[in-house]
Amino acid sequence: MLSFPLLIFISIVILLPAHPRASKVNVSLSRELFTQTAKAFPTATSPIDNIIPPGGVDSPSLQDWCPSKIFCPGDLLQLVSLANLWSLNLIEDKNYFVMKPPLLQTSSILDIFEAIHDGDHAHATFEEIMDFVDTYFLGDDADLEPVLVNAFNPDPVFLKDIPDPLVKAFTQAVHMIWAQLVRRRKEHNFCNGLGCETTILPLNHSFVVPSELDREPYYWDSFWIMEGLLASELFDVANDTLQNFMDEIEKYGFIPNGGRIYYLNRSQPPLFIQMLHRYINVTNDKLTLKRALPLAERELVWWWQHRSINVTSPTSGQTHLLAFYNVKNSAPRPEVYWSDYHDAAALNCTGCFVSDLYAELASGAESGWDRSSRWMNGRDILFPDVRNTVPVDLNSILYRNHILLASLYPQESDDAKRNLASAERLRSGILDLFWNATKFAFYDFNIREGRQNMIFTAANFYPYWSGIIPNEVMESGDNAWKAFSSVNMAMNRWNGTFPATFVETDLKWDGPNAWPPHQYIILAALRLLPGNLTSKIAPIPPINESSFALIPEGQLNKTEDELWTEPLYPYVRSNLNGLGADVNFVQEIRGRTVLNGGEPQGEQEGWGDMLQRELANRYLASALCSWQATGGSVPDLLPRLSNANLSVTQSESTTGNIFDSFSVLDIVSTGKGDVLTQASS
Repeated sequence: MLSFPLLIFISIVILLPAHPRASKVNVSLSRELFTQTAKAFPTATSPIDNIIPPGGVDSPSLQDWCPSKIFCPGDLLQLVSLANLWSLNLIEDKNYFVMKPPLLQTSSILDIFEAIHDGDHAHATFEEIMDFVDTYFLGDDADLEPVLVNAFNPDPVFLKDIPDPLVKAFTQAVHMIWAQLVRRRKEHNFCNGLGCETTILPLNHSFVVPSELDREPYYWDSFWIMEGLLASELFDVANDTLQNFMDEIEKYGFIPNGGRIYYLNRSQPPLFIQMLHRYINVTNDKLTLKRALPLAERELVWWWQHRSINVTSPTSGQTHLLAFYNVKNSAPRPEVYWSDYHDAAALNCTGCFVSDLYAELASGAESGWDRSSRWMNGRDILFPDVRNTVPVDLNSILYRNHILLASLYPQESDDAKRNLASAERLRSGILDLFWNATKFAFYDFNIREGRQNMIFTAANFYPYWSGIIPNEVMESGDNAWKAFSSVNMAMNRWNGTFPATFVETDLKWDGPNAWPPHQYIILAALRLLPGNLTSKIAPIPPINESSFALIPEGQLNKTEDELWTEPLYPYVRSNLNGLGADVNFVQEIRGRTVLNGGEPQGEQEGWGDMLQRELANRYLASALCSWQATGGSVPDLLPRLSNANLSVTQSESTTGNIFDSFSVLDIVSTGKGDVLTQASS
């Protein structure tokens, strides 16, 4: 069984999963398409319309959920966003403008905006727009201030249980990052005391941002924040996190995607109840529980009222009430306005489809998997089909929410019984719609076509994490192995962890990207399997075959030849199939790969313990080695790389980065995600 200290380490190193942010490392596919048709690269005096292609939105639709005339979709936001002032290299598409408070009241800002280029905005220059922003707006962090964490303990108890000195030192370095990431809303007195707009929501308590580059808290990221805060004994910050969420439920009826006004049309995977349950179990804080219980119920009501749909099973004929992501939105998202606008332009579709695209992009952001082949459903890669997909992970989360919420009430109370009954109805729908007993896997359900989507993703493991184990899996250890055999293949075939999908599209939530939250969920799922199912030694492939042969036919919806091969050394990769494809199983080539690591628990180690050990150690290797590759070091234990080596990652002046995603093919490489923060050794 994976040791508890190592699980704590994973929680702290994860810090947060990624959220809808654009990559700083790779240009996304839509940007590549756009740059093929873009006009001459702009100069400061170029008219803005020189690089704006047609097809986005001629006149952006006002959104009733977004009240600002400056920072919500409208003429001002469109002009400033499409100038792309912070991203002239077409790589960074985060819109810092929407985080910059104005120096004047709204009416004055609008008057000045109307006068730009004598009102002829189509021919306004970059210089004019930049002057407007620089003159009348503050910095993008002006409405926040750092918070000194009181009684910060550099040596929390869990560190004492980590025997390896290097792992312990690295984990402590990551633990120390908390002190850099706590913020609160700044009360300012701009505009001569009359008050100016700000997009930050009225959060009354401190919060943790995902990285030093971020300017607000995010919802589902905060589940892993909570895990780390509790392990690091930062109980006050953990409580503040919950209090902010409770304030939001009271004010809005739900928890928005993030802590700014332009997130008020969408939520994210609803993990508040699970955060609350974990916090109460650790702290026994009855006062917080008393406030939280009715608000937890209210959030569930919001999901079932605003994000639910009746789906009839094509196999049983039964109709189930299930949840899906379905955001009402008809304009580019303010925080990534440039990106959304150009995605619409790249599609070159008629205007009637543009609003649908914007709704799909917002719904993808609500899912947390904002860009993935998971949502394609046979459509164009740039036009996701999120709203016609019923996600297995969302419904598994809601099932677990009802179970955990019931446990927070007295056992025989009506509230407990009501939530358990809701959970049971949901469990029935999850097994009926998502479970495939032939392939031993869970798949999303396609509403439009009335069938399962045959794209195997890491979401397959959410039901197990939530406590839903199909009868077929419970029948035997062999069947349980089939359900987790893809994890074994990933451990043998590649150097990294487990990919988001087995589809390569250059989208963030596809392979070969591997996301820390998924590793956490797979590990937790393995821990929840009954020991009698996982105690046997792992099976080995037939002679001259690879671990792919142990996966049920069709589970991955891929042939072995379609999977990635592992780079071994320059110009040489592992085999496409057969024994040579398992680079971590074949003794002759192990010297050029990352071993699965850890000490087997005896000669008869069961496959459940084996997969936990291998995956946890592989994640540790990814986090630690990429940290060293970007300047991390530990005196007397892990030397700092030479500047010549660090120049490869442009890290000569950094002291170690923690990334929000990795590559299954290269443990020192980030995925297509952002750098979260830097840890000083």
